Amino acid sequence: MGITASDVKTLREKTGAGMMDCKKALTEANGDMEKAIELLREKGLAAAVKKSGRIAAEGIVDSYIHLGGKIGVLLEVNCETDFVAKTDEFRALVKDIAMQIAAANPKYLRKEDVDTAELEKEREILRAQALNEGKPEKIVDKMVEGRIQKYYKEVCLLEQPFVKDPDKSVQDLVTEKIAKIGENISVRRFVRYEMGEGLEKRQDNFVEEVMAQTGNK
Repeated sequence: MGITASDVKTLREKTGAGMMDCKKALTEANGDMEKAIELLREKGLAAAVKKSGRIAAEGIVDSYIHLGGKIGVLLEVNCETDFVAKTDEFRALVKDIAMQIAAANPKYLRKEDVDTAELEKEREILRAQALNEGKPEKIVDKMVEGRIQKYYKEVCLLEQPFVKDPDKSVQDLVTEKIAKIGENISVRRFVRYEMGEGLEKRQDNFVEEVMAQTGNK
Protein backbone atom coordinates (compact mmCIF):
# COMPACT_ATOMS: atom_id res chain seq x y z
CA MET A 1 0.00 0.00 0.00
CA GLY A 2 1.42 3.39 -1.03
CA ILE A 3 2.01 6.02 1.66
CA THR A 4 0.75 9.45 0.61
CA ALA A 5 1.81 12.87 1.85
CA SER A 6 -1.73 13.29 3.16
CA ASP A 7 -1.34 10.14 5.29
CA VAL A 8 1.90 11.44 6.76
CA LYS A 9 0.32 14.84 7.45
CA THR A 10 -2.68 13.23 9.18
CA LEU A 11 -0.45 11.04 11.35
CA ARG A 12 1.72 14.00 12.28
CA GLU A 13 -1.34 16.03 13.29
CA LYS A 14 -2.57 13.16 15.47
CA THR A 15 0.74 12.41 17.21
CA GLY A 16 2.97 15.48 16.97
CA ALA A 17 5.81 13.24 15.71
CA GLY A 18 8.27 14.33 13.00
CA MET A 19 7.52 13.87 9.31
CA MET A 20 10.18 11.18 8.77
CA ASP A 21 9.13 9.29 11.90
CA CYS A 22 5.52 9.34 10.68
CA LYS A 23 6.51 8.09 7.24
CA LYS A 24 8.61 5.26 8.73
CA ALA A 25 5.80 4.26 11.08
CA LEU A 26 3.23 4.18 8.27
CA THR A 27 5.58 2.14 6.10
CA GLU A 28 6.22 -0.32 8.94
CA ALA A 29 2.46 -0.53 9.59
CA ASN A 30 1.68 -1.03 5.89
CA GLY A 31 -0.42 2.11 5.84
CA ASP A 32 -2.52 1.17 8.89
CA MET A 33 -3.04 4.51 10.67
CA GLU A 34 -3.96 3.05 14.08
CA LYS A 35 -1.03 0.63 14.06
CA ALA A 36 1.30 3.48 13.04
CA ILE A 37 0.04 5.55 15.99
CA GLU A 38 0.73 2.61 18.33
CA LEU A 39 4.23 2.15 16.89
CA LEU A 40 5.04 5.83 17.39
CA ARG A 41 3.68 5.66 20.93
CA GLU A 42 5.81 2.61 21.78
CA LYS A 43 8.94 4.22 20.37
CA GLY A 44 8.14 7.48 22.10
CA LEU A 45 7.66 5.86 25.50
CA ALA A 46 10.91 3.92 25.08
CA ALA A 47 12.69 7.18 24.29
CA ALA A 48 10.97 8.81 27.27
CA VAL A 49 12.54 6.26 29.61
CA LYS A 50 15.98 7.27 28.32
CA LYS A 51 15.16 10.98 28.73
CA SER A 52 14.02 10.48 32.32
CA GLY A 53 17.62 10.42 33.51
CA ARG A 54 18.47 13.84 32.06
CA ILE A 55 18.72 16.91 34.26
CA ALA A 56 15.52 18.96 34.43
CA ALA A 57 16.27 22.25 36.18
CA GLU A 58 13.86 24.60 34.42
CA GLY A 59 10.07 24.59 34.75
CA ILE A 60 7.44 26.47 36.72
CA VAL A 61 5.81 26.75 40.12
CA ASP A 62 2.08 27.02 39.53
CA SER A 63 -1.00 27.30 41.69
CA TYR A 64 -4.52 25.96 41.47
CA ILE A 65 -7.37 27.29 43.57
CA HIS A 66 -10.50 25.16 43.69
CA LEU A 67 -13.77 26.92 42.90
CA GLY A 68 -14.87 28.92 45.92
CA GLY A 69 -11.43 28.89 47.50
CA LYS A 70 -11.95 25.59 49.34
CA ILE A 71 -8.67 24.02 48.26
CA GLY A 72 -5.36 25.51 47.17
CA VAL A 73 -2.39 23.74 45.57
CA LEU A 74 1.17 24.88 44.91
CA LEU A 75 3.15 22.65 42.56
CA GLU A 76 6.65 22.65 41.06
CA VAL A 77 7.20 20.73 37.82
CA ASN A 78 10.60 20.77 36.09
CA CYS A 79 11.68 20.36 32.48
CA GLU A 80 14.98 20.80 30.66
CA THR A 81 14.53 24.18 28.94
CA ASP A 82 12.84 27.49 29.60
CA PHE A 83 11.35 27.25 26.11
CA VAL A 84 9.31 24.14 26.99
CA ALA A 85 8.36 25.62 30.37
CA LYS A 86 6.59 28.46 28.53
CA THR A 87 4.60 26.25 26.16
CA ASP A 88 0.84 25.81 26.50
CA GLU A 89 1.19 22.03 26.49
CA PHE A 90 3.59 22.00 29.46
CA ARG A 91 1.47 24.47 31.40
CA ALA A 92 -1.65 22.40 30.70
CA LEU A 93 0.14 19.35 32.11
CA VAL A 94 1.07 21.25 35.27
CA LYS A 95 -2.53 22.42 35.68
CA ASP A 96 -3.84 18.86 35.25
CA ILE A 97 -1.45 17.58 37.93
CA ALA A 98 -2.41 20.43 40.28
CA MET A 99 -6.08 19.56 39.80
CA GLN A 100 -5.21 15.92 40.51
CA ILE A 101 -3.68 16.96 43.83
CA ALA A 102 -6.74 19.06 44.69
CA ALA A 103 -9.13 16.23 43.87
CA ALA A 104 -7.29 13.12 45.10
CA ASN A 105 -5.35 14.57 48.08
CA PRO A 106 -2.13 12.52 47.81
CA LYS A 107 0.14 12.47 50.86
CA TYR A 108 3.36 11.66 49.00
CA LEU A 109 4.89 12.28 45.59
CA ARG A 110 6.18 8.76 44.91
CA LYS A 111 6.34 5.33 46.57
CA GLU A 112 9.88 5.91 47.80
CA ASP A 113 8.68 8.89 49.84
CA VAL A 114 6.27 6.89 52.01
CA ASP A 115 7.39 6.89 55.64
CA THR A 116 8.85 3.48 56.54
CA ALA A 117 7.17 3.37 59.94
CA GLU A 118 3.81 4.27 58.40
CA LEU A 119 4.23 1.61 55.72
CA GLU A 120 5.06 -1.08 58.28
CA LYS A 121 2.05 -0.06 60.34
CA GLU A 122 -0.13 -0.35 57.25
CA ARG A 123 1.31 -3.82 56.56
CA GLU A 124 0.46 -4.94 60.10
CA ILE A 125 -3.11 -3.65 59.78
CA LEU A 126 -3.61 -5.31 56.40
CA ARG A 127 -2.11 -8.59 57.62
CA ALA A 128 -4.42 -8.59 60.64
CA GLN A 129 -7.41 -7.86 58.40
CA ALA A 130 -6.54 -10.75 56.09
CA LEU A 131 -6.15 -13.18 58.99
CA ASN A 132 -9.42 -11.98 60.52
CA GLU A 133 -11.11 -12.66 57.17
CA GLY A 134 -10.02 -16.28 57.58
CA LYS A 135 -7.46 -16.24 54.77
CA PRO A 136 -4.85 -19.04 54.89
CA GLU A 137 -1.64 -17.72 56.45
CA LYS A 138 0.48 -19.02 53.57
CA ILE A 139 -1.20 -16.59 51.14
CA VAL A 140 -1.60 -13.67 53.54
CA ASP A 141 1.77 -12.08 52.74
CA LYS A 142 0.99 -12.13 49.02
CA MET A 143 -2.40 -10.57 49.69
CA VAL A 144 -0.82 -7.90 51.87
CA GLU A 145 1.62 -6.94 49.09
CA GLY A 146 -1.30 -6.61 46.69
CA ARG A 147 -3.10 -4.34 49.12
CA ILE A 148 0.07 -2.32 49.68
CA GLN A 149 0.16 -1.61 45.94
CA LYS A 150 -3.44 -0.41 46.22
CA TYR A 151 -2.40 1.74 49.18
CA TYR A 152 0.34 3.34 47.07
CA LYS A 153 -2.29 4.23 44.45
CA GLU A 154 -4.28 6.01 47.13
CA VAL A 155 -1.52 8.05 48.79
CA CYS A 156 1.23 8.56 46.14
CA LEU A 157 0.58 11.20 43.47
CA LEU A 158 2.49 9.50 40.65
CA GLU A 159 0.80 6.14 41.35
CA GLN A 160 -2.74 7.54 41.47
CA PRO A 161 -5.18 6.97 38.59
CA PHE A 162 -5.42 10.23 36.64
CA VAL A 163 -8.77 11.84 37.48
CA LYS A 164 -9.49 12.73 33.83
CA ASP A 165 -8.57 9.24 32.57
CA PRO A 166 -8.47 6.56 35.31
CA ASP A 167 -7.07 4.00 32.84
CA LYS A 168 -3.67 5.70 33.17
CA SER A 169 -1.66 6.78 36.20
CA VAL A 170 -0.27 10.26 36.76
CA GLN A 171 3.18 8.81 36.01
CA ASP A 172 1.83 7.45 32.70
CA LEU A 173 0.56 10.95 31.90
CA VAL A 174 3.99 12.46 32.60
CA THR A 175 5.78 9.76 30.59
CA GLU A 176 3.51 10.36 27.59
CA LYS A 177 4.29 14.08 27.73
CA ILE A 178 8.03 13.36 27.90
CA ALA A 179 7.65 11.26 24.74
CA LYS A 180 5.63 13.93 22.96
CA ILE A 181 7.53 17.04 24.07
CA GLY A 182 10.98 15.45 23.83
CA GLU A 183 12.35 16.63 27.18
CA ASN A 184 12.58 15.10 30.62
CA ILE A 185 9.77 16.27 32.89
CA SER A 186 9.88 15.80 36.64
CA VAL A 187 7.23 16.54 39.26
CA ARG A 188 9.39 17.84 42.09
CA ARG A 189 7.15 18.84 44.99
CA PHE A 190 3.71 20.05 45.99
CA VAL A 191 1.71 21.35 48.91
CA ARG A 192 -2.06 21.20 49.32
CA TYR A 193 -4.16 23.37 51.61
CA GLU A 194 -7.78 22.72 52.46
CA MET A 195 -9.92 25.40 54.07
CA GLY A 196 -10.70 24.48 57.68
CA GLU A 197 -8.41 21.45 57.55
CA GLY A 198 -8.42 19.74 60.93
CA LEU A 199 -11.71 21.32 61.94
CA GLU A 200 -14.94 19.36 62.19
CA LYS A 201 -17.01 19.92 59.05
CA ARG A 202 -19.21 18.15 56.53
CA GLN A 203 -17.57 15.89 53.97
CA ASP A 204 -17.58 17.02 50.33
CA ASN A 205 -16.74 14.95 47.28
CA PHE A 206 -13.89 17.07 45.93
CA VAL A 207 -13.18 14.73 43.00
CA GLU A 208 -16.70 15.32 41.68
CA GLU A 209 -16.46 19.05 42.33
CA VAL A 210 -13.13 19.44 40.54
CA MET A 211 -14.28 17.38 37.56
CA ALA A 212 -17.57 19.29 37.38
CA GLN A 213 -15.61 22.53 37.27
CA THR A 214 -13.65 21.32 34.23
CA GLY A 215 -16.65 19.83 32.49
CA ASN A 216 -15.43 16.24 33.01
CA LYS A 217 -17.83 13.94 34.89
